[in-house]
Amino acid sequence: MEYFLITSILVCLAAVFGFINVKFLKLPNSIGLMLITILFSLGVIALSAIDDTLLNAEKYIINSIDFQTVLLDIMLSFLLFAGALHTNFEQLRIQRWPVLVFSTIGVIVSTFLVGTIIYLILQLIPLSVDYIYCLLFGALISPTDPIAVLGILKKAGAPKKLEAKIVGESLFNDGVGVVIFLTIYKIASSSSGDVGVGQVLKLFGMEVIGGVAIGLVLGYLTYRLMRSIDDYDIEVIITLAAVMGGTAIAHHFHFSAPLAMVTAGLIVGNDTVRSSTMSKITETYVDKFWELIDILLNTILFVLIGMEMLVLTVEGDYIIAGLIAIPVVLLCRYASLLVPIQFFSRKLDFVPNTNLIMTWGGLRGGISIALALSLTAEMHRELFLMITYFVVVFSILVQGLTVGKVIEKLGVSKQ
Repeated sequence: MEYFLITSILVCLAAVFGFINVKFLKLPNSIGLMLITILFSLGVIALSAIDDTLLNAEKYIINSIDFQTVLLDIMLSFLLFAGALHTNFEQLRIQRWPVLVFSTIGVIVSTFLVGTIIYLILQLIPLSVDYIYCLLFGALISPTDPIAVLGILKKAGAPKKLEAKIVGESLFNDGVGVVIFLTIYKIASSSSGDVGVGQVLKLFGMEVIGGVAIGLVLGYLTYRLMRSIDDYDIEVIITLAAVMGGTAIAHHFHFSAPLAMVTAGLIVGNDTVRSSTMSKITETYVDKFWELIDILLNTILFVLIGMEMLVLTVEGDYIIAGLIAIPVVLLCRYASLLVPIQFFSRKLDFVPNTNLIMTWGGLRGGISIALALSLTAEMHRELFLMITYFVVVFSILVQGLTVGKVIEKLGVSKQ
């Protein structure tokens, strides 16, 4: 009953805040919801000087939710499937090689750049933090968040071929980023620090290759089942079963559930598969169902992100580190994309200022916060959680609000 009550409170808050945003602020939902929740939480903190009842109730809700499990193990699979289902498959196919490089090599390069620079900066503040823990922060902050990107980029007016790069990269690099994070986490947690190349490759193979393989099988089975009937009710349930069953199987075998859901969603959402599988009414119901799931979970997620500020440890040095980390993360992303973009721009038709737009449009979100929450006290959890929160809030509120204006200012028209 307690979980039902907490869920009910979150949905009610999301509905009220969503109404306020649509009625008055008229911002993109993810930005508006998080902004209103942060302002609400700050108001509750100010009110606690007189009466701390509401503050204690909000803290109780946040402390009762395992944000890492809720997002990474449950919500993420639904959100990624919904996002992949509506992704332009043809543009993604054309841009497949740059997307692959951005989401793998780009994330690895960014991880080491961010980790190294943050390590040097923390020594100057001074905060004594081991290099391996700074690499952990680099791994959790480097992947762009598909949930934040998909919600905001739709309204930014980006050209289709550029949108395919940013969305495609964000769909895949979170799975790769989680694998990199887990690998470094395992090294950091090892008392001897001795984790061989073979173990790293095994972990990568199980997570990435296994996840994509399950996604291919799930996508094909879903396609065959939907093709053999014409009943929109059951076909919607089949897609839901694919996500829930596929996630459970991936977790059981320690494969990447996010990559499995992205792969399955791309197959089911492919225009060729749609035309041979779904009737018009089925296609409408499937799309509307997953659109509703996407909106509902997104609203709850960004309300949760806003409320997470109540569990932060506020210290002067942590705030300084968080403020410095914002430009560092942006510069490292720009640098990590520089060589791949120059290489592929000779072979593919890239729009002008692709690197700048991908840097400013590469938003961070709930995935980074969830990974930061999984750190142990020895790994300086409170410090890196504060830094992560600064980067995520700036990313969504500032970058998210201005990415459309940046695209317009650079003269990149929608194509």
